[in-house]
Parts: sequence; structure tokens; C-alpha cells
Amino acid sequence: MKRTATAVWNGSGKDGKGNLTTQSTTLNKAQYSYKTRFEEGVGTNPEELLAAAHAGCYTMALAFGLQGAGFTPDELETTAIVTFESTATPPTITKSHLEVKAKIPGISQEKFLELAKGAEQGCPVSRVLKAEISLDATLL
Repeated sequence: MKRTATAVWNGSGKDGKGNLTTQSTTLNKAQYSYKTRFEEGVGTNPEELLAAAHAGCYTMALAFGLQGAGFTPDELETTAIVTFESTATPPTITKSHLEVKAKIPGISQEKFLELAKGAEQGCPVSRVLKAEISLDATLL
């Protein structure tokens, strides 16, 4: 299986602008620019998209892990916080921190943490990142 996304950029790095389109067209010429990446402009940026990919992948991996262990969550909510060090040379994404909140009937704290950690290590996006990956798991 392969998935694609296309970036189009016009102009210089600081004054130019671009758009992103995904194969599914969920993103269809979504705007991004220097301002959306380094300031507070309207649009998205690569780090935000990476955070969305990591949060989504991890949450699905946890759902499958729970299913395999005989649990069905009422709700899993994951936030990924991606750290981009723009002053580093070269600029580098240094971390992706996951925070998961879960409502899972009948699971113990110990089992939840075991499965949460397993999902962190097993998530394909976690495995492709060369940055530090960390996790906070909260059972509600």
C-alpha cells in the first residue's frame, strides 16, 4: 500500500506560499507558508500534519492492541505535540510527545499502560520518526 501527498510551492522560502493536496483530497490545496510554519498565519504546516499523522496512527494502533487484549474503548483521544527547533542547524523536528486520554471499561491501570506503551512502540509513524518519541497515557 502506498499513499501520496503533493506539495506545490511558489516563490522564495520566506515570501512564497504553497499548498498541499492528499491522495484522498481531504487536504485539497491546503495553504501553507512561512507564516503558517514560523508565525501565526492562516493555513497548515508540515509539523502540524506530522502531529496529526502520529496522533492518528498511535490511536489506531492502541485500538488494535486493546482489541487483541479483549477490550473495547469507549473513547481514545490522543494529542501529538511535535517540537520543531527552527534555530538548530539544520532546523530539526526533535520530539513527538503523545498524550492519550482513554475511557476503557474493565481495564486495569497496569494493563492500560502496557498496551499504551506497546502502541507507542508499534505505531508505524513512531517507527519511522528519527526524533525522540514520548508518551503520557491517562486512563479516565
